[in-house]
Amino acid sequence: MWGQFLAEFAGNCSLTRFDQRGNGLSDWDVAEISEDRMIDDMIAVADAAGLDRFALFGISQGAAFSMRFAAMHPERVKCLVLLGGYVRGRLRRGDPEADRFYQIGYNMIRDGWGSPDSIYRHFFTTTYIPDATAEEGNSFDELQRLSTNTANALQIMEMNAKIDATAYAENVKVPALVLHCRGDRAVPVSEGQLAARLIPGASFVELPGNNHGMVGGHPGFQEFFDEAMPFIRRRAE
Repeated sequence: MWGQFLAEFAGNCSLTRFDQRGNGLSDWDVAEISEDRMIDDMIAVADAAGLDRFALFGISQGAAFSMRFAAMHPERVKCLVLLGGYVRGRLRRGDPEADRFYQIGYNMIRDGWGSPDSIYRHFFTTTYIPDATAEEGNSFDELQRLSTNTANALQIMEMNAKIDATAYAENVKVPALVLHCRGDRAVPVSEGQLAARLIPGASFVELPGNNHGMVGGHPGFQEFFDEAMPFIRRRAE
């Protein structure tokens, strides 16, 4: 889902990215999956890459971690760009629908994440990229299965659902751009708007489309780069 998006990003600037602990190409066998360790990992990656000050880009739950990092380490961050992000995880919003989604999703992961039957993972695919073609959807179904194991997926989901970065958002002191697709089913646009209200001086841009994940050729993809790249370049000068 993110491959073409990240490739486009890397074609416009120097991009350093990493998979969060417990999934993808990062170690799966880790002692702890928590918000604190995620921040430690961000520092470790930046140090290893020799990045003294940089534009910080956070997607989805990465937005909450990025707000916390920027508030704690303003000397390292030139600017902040958030896409499809949230300040509060599903269990911190006081929203019965968000609570219900969490419980259904948790059960789907617990009962069927590693199953050869993609119907369990398709629940997430139709939420995160509802506008996907059948081919794109099938690819994302399989990517989920390969990305991590059931135990880690449950820990990551629980961690993300309990995040509350409100206090960090209010203490961000760097320029920030918040972007969000208006029809995002995974994270409502109201969460992106809340982030922009909480971060002092932040700008908010509503993108077209319904996808949470940026897919080439879909609404919101090119519009993101039209907004984000000039913002980053101005702060990099």
